[in-house]
Amino acid sequence: MDLSDPLPRQVLPAQFGWSTYFDLYGPYVALILLLITLAGLVSASEAAFFSLSPDDRARCRDSQHTGEQRIASLLDRPKRLLASLVIFNNLLNIAIVVIVTYLTWEASQASHDSGWLLSGVTLVTTLAIVLFGEIVPKVYASQNNMSVARRTAPLAQVGLAVFKPLALLLVNLSNQVDKRIERKGYKLSVEELSQAVELTGTDATAEEKEILKGIVNFSNLMARQVMRARLDISAVSDELTFPELLEQINASGYSRVPVYHESLDQIEGILYIKDLLPHIHETESFVWQSLLRPAFFIPENKKVDDLLHAFQKRRVHIAIVVDEYGGTRGLVTLEDIIEEIFGEINDEFDEETPVGYRREDERTVVFEGKTSLTDVCRVLNVDATTFESVQGDSESLGGLLLELFGRLPQSGDETVYANFTFTVLSADDKRIQEVRVVRNSNP
Repeated sequence: MDLSDPLPRQVLPAQFGWSTYFDLYGPYVALILLLITLAGLVSASEAAFFSLSPDDRARCRDSQHTGEQRIASLLDRPKRLLASLVIFNNLLNIAIVVIVTYLTWEASQASHDSGWLLSGVTLVTTLAIVLFGEIVPKVYASQNNMSVARRTAPLAQVGLAVFKPLALLLVNLSNQVDKRIERKGYKLSVEELSQAVELTGTDATAEEKEILKGIVNFSNLMARQVMRARLDISAVSDELTFPELLEQINASGYSRVPVYHESLDQIEGILYIKDLLPHIHETESFVWQSLLRPAFFIPENKKVDDLLHAFQKRRVHIAIVVDEYGGTRGLVTLEDIIEEIFGEINDEFDEETPVGYRREDERTVVFEGKTSLTDVCRVLNVDATTFESVQGDSESLGGLLLELFGRLPQSGDETVYANFTFTVLSADDKRIQEVRVVRNSNP
């Protein structure tokens, strides 16, 4: 018989040995082993990245090692990274199941005990995927998270790039679900903390309650919510002469001043006034630019608690907030972060009335348009998420009103939202300057 002639599938087991089986199914087995290995690496990567401690993440951000910088970059988008790894892992597992199912179907054509064969193959495949694709890699990665994260970072980058559309879809869907789930916010937590204070026999004052609210809400804040907006940054050009610099510094009154080249989008460094004091009597030709210290740049979505840790680690008090294109979005200081817990901190040079708002009566407050929504909610004593569904990407009261009106409102324009009436007191062609907010009586 000519071996090149096609043979009925059912006679193959009787006429061919193990070498023939290997030729037929060997590539499939090799592919299955490769897929299980990849699934194990992806599972290990997921466990390693998301078991890193805050100290590990901070070390990666400050490291000069390429691998650790790659880890920090991937963890800047944790939700998208997790979604990409989950999609990657599930597709690998599905591919394994499909190939094994195909091979089982092929083998069952020549077997009279196809039921037992299917049961056995299902059991073995499940054990292999769970044991070698999930449990063992994750246990090992959890115990050696930094080294595993370093080695699997390129694989995670590939997954993040390949599955970006699906990952973005999943993240957006999860965000929509989160918005529709009832949030307890900090009110419930403050109530629980207040009850704990009462159990100790101490009456919590209004100031203590505000501090408790700040502590509970602290970890949910991002840099863009506490930063000083770009328009309010007091910075100097690196082209100023020494006398011009001294004049601007005297006018600003700040102890640390950002220095830019041509525009605020090109911050060259931070000038510490204490570094300038020994040279105060220098001539006009003095090269004051040599005193600049490196600027600390952060993304606008950086968590405030991570930023506080970074300030402590770097021993700096100021950070420049940049957007996705590298442009300057704002500025955050250590004082801004502390004020999120303890409220406004006024020194001997600050006005007694907090800048940004004034209270007309118990239900009426007049705010500057640039006041952050976080501060507005704190002054109005409402949940920080009250305006989240309509604020869009805006972080200030003026931005909220632009979203509510759908245009730049004029003086006297009025709108109502969430039991509050907003009246624009003054505005020009570019921005909203002053807004009166009235808490309406409950119907």
